[in-house]
Amino acid sequence: MSVTKSENSDEWFFSSDQYILSETDDRGLIVYANDLFCEIAGYKLDELIGEPHNIVRHPDMPRIAFKGLWDDIQSKGFWTGIVKNLRKDGGYYWVHATALRKIHNDGKVTYLSVRRVPNRREIEACTALYAELKISE
Repeated sequence: MSVTKSENSDEWFFSSDQYILSETDDRGLIVYANDLFCEIAGYKLDELIGEPHNIVRHPDMPRIAFKGLWDDIQSKGFWTGIVKNLRKDGGYYWVHATALRKIHNDGKVTYLSVRRVPNRREIEACTALYAELKISE
């Protein structure tokens, strides 16, 4: 893996040729996490399985961003956006996330999240927007 920490902050990075993958059940509990998710979030797999996916929700993220996520997933079946996530050690990492609703043959619903590296321009824009939205919460 190629997870690295910034020398100047608590921000962590992963390689642009890698993808963070996870899947949750219909209640948002993690049922799958790939090795990169574990490494970048700072958890062992057994610490993530069965936990709510919001275990990595950073306090800088406004609630309205997640309302938009769930509204889009329910109406369109997917959502995409920039998210700041919290590591177990208090550090953070940014992702460009795509979340998809997956309906299995038996009718069971799960949610798949695929995350890749965002560009710095997206991060800077979202940092300002999220700070503004947090003020109005």
